[in-house]
Amino acid sequence: MISLTRFVTSIGDVIPGSLFLLNRFANRRTGPVSTLPKMSQSSQFRSKNLRVGLVGTGYIAEFHARAIRAAANVDLVAVCDSNLLAAQAFAKAWTIPDVFQSLEMMLQNARLDCVHLLVPPDLHHSLAKIALNAGVHVFIEKPMCTSVSEADELLALSVERNLYLGVSHNFMFTSAYARLRAVIERGDLGPIDEITLNYLFELPQIRLGPFDSWMLRSPGNVILETGPHLLSILLDLGGKPDSLNVIVDREISLPNGSTVFRRWRMRAATKRIAMNLTLNMGPGFPHRTVFVRGLFGTATADLDANTCIIDRRTPLDMDLDRYSRAAHFARQLRVQSLRTLLDCLLGKFKVRGRGNPFQKSITDSVSSFYNSICAEDRLDIRIDAQRGREIISFCSDVVEAAALPITAPPQPASPVTLAAPPSVLVVGAAGFIGRELVRKLLASGYCVRAMVRGTSSVLQDLACDRLEIVRGDIRQRDDLLSALSGISFVYHLAHAQAKTWDEYLNKDVEPARYVGEACLAAGVKRLVYTGTIASYFTGTGSGTITDTCPLDPAIAKRDYYSRAKAASEAILLQMQRESRLPLVIARPGIVIGRGGNPFHWGVGRFSENICEVWGDGAHRLPFVLVQDVADALARMIEVPDIEGNAYNLCDVPLLSARDYLSELQRLSSLRLDVRYRPMWQFYAADLAKWVVKVLVKHPDRIRVPNYRDWDARRHLAVFDCSRACADLGWRPVGARDAMIKFGIDEALSSWRSAVE
Repeated sequence: MISLTRFVTSIGDVIPGSLFLLNRFANRRTGPVSTLPKMSQSSQFRSKNLRVGLVGTGYIAEFHARAIRAAANVDLVAVCDSNLLAAQAFAKAWTIPDVFQSLEMMLQNARLDCVHLLVPPDLHHSLAKIALNAGVHVFIEKPMCTSVSEADELLALSVERNLYLGVSHNFMFTSAYARLRAVIERGDLGPIDEITLNYLFELPQIRLGPFDSWMLRSPGNVILETGPHLLSILLDLGGKPDSLNVIVDREISLPNGSTVFRRWRMRAATKRIAMNLTLNMGPGFPHRTVFVRGLFGTATADLDANTCIIDRRTPLDMDLDRYSRAAHFARQLRVQSLRTLLDCLLGKFKVRGRGNPFQKSITDSVSSFYNSICAEDRLDIRIDAQRGREIISFCSDVVEAAALPITAPPQPASPVTLAAPPSVLVVGAAGFIGRELVRKLLASGYCVRAMVRGTSSVLQDLACDRLEIVRGDIRQRDDLLSALSGISFVYHLAHAQAKTWDEYLNKDVEPARYVGEACLAAGVKRLVYTGTIASYFTGTGSGTITDTCPLDPAIAKRDYYSRAKAASEAILLQMQRESRLPLVIARPGIVIGRGGNPFHWGVGRFSENICEVWGDGAHRLPFVLVQDVADALARMIEVPDIEGNAYNLCDVPLLSARDYLSELQRLSSLRLDVRYRPMWQFYAADLAKWVVKVLVKHPDRIRVPNYRDWDARRHLAVFDCSRACADLGWRPVGARDAMIKFGIDEALSSWRSAVE
């Protein structure tokens, strides 16, 4: 640092920006004095472990749980969530002793030292206040708050209560960024004058929902939600800008009535340093990089590849210099990529608690927080709440500079006076098939009650005086009984996302039992349950399958989804035999059409533009249009005396995987990298993963890979659906051109609107 200071003071035109940058790096590790709690210095470390609780059990909670388990002198002892069942499931998966439904209850009973707030941003301020007033430290998942005034209040409260308040800006703890930061601190690049940050990464909620989340309620919220990842880096490297210009475009209207701009471009400057930011949240190949140019060289940190490549001149002549620098590029990439791979492998084998780059960044962020508490030291500036406040201020400046059009926030739908009491309940109405079924039932004149767990905005285009939308969880008896009030016919289409068999039992199989029992208690006239043809064995030698064929006798060795559907059917069929549950089962084939994903995994495994086809892709697959499935389901409550029957719902074989992919590429104007894989390759890869799971004692190691399971994914069987046609009067489209138009082209329509 001394030699660099002498150098820059000899160059008059770089003094202002360089000294500013040097001053920031010289003071980086201490942070603001005001945020350091005035704790006793009699002991460097605490005599007992810190007791920690999690608030919220969403996607990010697992990463924080792993990070806490990896931290020294810390115990994860409690979890709370407004959804008690979710909290209980999370606690079971992570062997957390205490479970609560509210933060207040957890603080009263768990004797905590710290809480992690992992809830939507609009709850950060109120919950952090509760925790700080209760005398516990708080670690908040970014963003710190939704406004500067909220952040100021929390900062003042943390100082008043002598408590630590941290914010997890974990991107600054990635290995790639840490290397970039160290290179700049050492002065290897010289005084910097340019920072370019590209964040080209789809925000799937814009296309898939939930559309009523806080992030999508206002156009500027996406910056407050996503922006802290990016603006924290710009503040860290260049400081608060003196000038700021923001352009937004790629506007899209969401089903909830709000507006989102998918691309934000920012140009800013702080004296010598220019800062450029491009945020693109539309579909496309992910690319997240930080580029820094200095007087002596450049550095590019790739946050996805977890690499940081340095480029500087050599003393060689031009041609040899060009070769030497390129070779150095290759060496850096090779060494760093191998290190990342090694970290992931050692993390899986629990030799070293690192894991993948994203997990490692959160682990290091959490460890930094607790190391500071245990050592009674200042927080690292990267997670300090004062910096969190500065980041919120920067985000607010960006939103203001964008000059967004003034739009009224989406208002909750006004209560609709129903034309008649609903007679049909659709559980899982927000799903792909559920939406189409509701559309069909309404067109047929039924009054429908649609039960959804999350957002209802996907059904807004169907709003009318014969549709009632209610929120509920079928695992909650009160929710079920309330939804069943006055109902004659029930459709159970709900399907939960799960990873382990225990999770499938808890989220899919047992809820099917609850629905069956509730229907019996309510005296409904008919329950229609949607299973899947995947519960059959459809691999080599499967031949023709009719509605009366048994499901795969080796279903216990199959994938969890197929197994869970079969187990749910078995429970409901037993109720039908023993308690006369008025049950009908539908087993749709590979369902395609409007509202669905055109890159369907029934054809192959998709990853970006790559499709690994199950087998040679030459045989015709059991496709069926979503409209035809909805039509069959609607008929199942109208035809008498079919209780106990199961119906396969597949069209006549019209398209092979090769046909489907050919038409998909033609209609989308995309060129896919299609690879036809023999099933033994998928099986071998699965077997290799299982060996690793056994070695590391992974909870899911009990599932032994089975070749039969992979072979079934080819769907070689021919489905005879003549009974569905005869009993229900069902007539699927039955024409190749119509299957292409309504199955592929219409499925692409929502995808096209997302990429335009």
